[in-house]
Amino acid sequence: MTQQTLFYDEIETPIGKGLLITDSAGNLRAFDWEGYEARFLRLLRLHYGSKTLVAPKPAPVAIRRALRAYFEGDVALLGSIPCATAGTEFQRAVWKALRDIPAGQTLSYGALAARLGCPKAVRAVGLANGANPIGVVVPCHRVIGSNGSLTGYGGGLERKRWLLAHEGASLSAAAA
Repeated sequence: MTQQTLFYDEIETPIGKGLLITDSAGNLRAFDWEGYEARFLRLLRLHYGSKTLVAPKPAPVAIRRALRAYFEGDVALLGSIPCATAGTEFQRAVWKALRDIPAGQTLSYGALAARLGCPKAVRAVGLANGANPIGVVVPCHRVIGSNGSLTGYGGGLERKRWLLAHEGASLSAAAA
């Protein structure tokens, strides 16, 4: 991999400080939470290699504005944020499918695998979901267990519960 420079910024949210990585083209490359820096850095190295430099620089105004608006209640604005990811072809297909799940709706891992035309790839979909470097914006929090339970979320189940409630998702008794 060739050396590239990505840019680091932070944003305050109602559920903690968000950590952002953007590129020189104005794309969001990563979003994670304060307190999860080890995973954040591991995913950056995994997706962009050890030669990637990270320098402090404010994220583009449009990204910051859209994220603030989302956390203030305009949940449809996540789709307007330009994103770019590395990852395998399959991972990118899963991440694209995540962005197609409307705010306020959830989908099981099995249903997501079926949507991708790989109904038996539930475990692979789960692994790709867990390797998503752009939490919230690539809404992996909208994927739940087949019984309606809140399954793992890299930012913690309380954040997942908050994000889903914020978006107006109806949570079953198993998830609440």
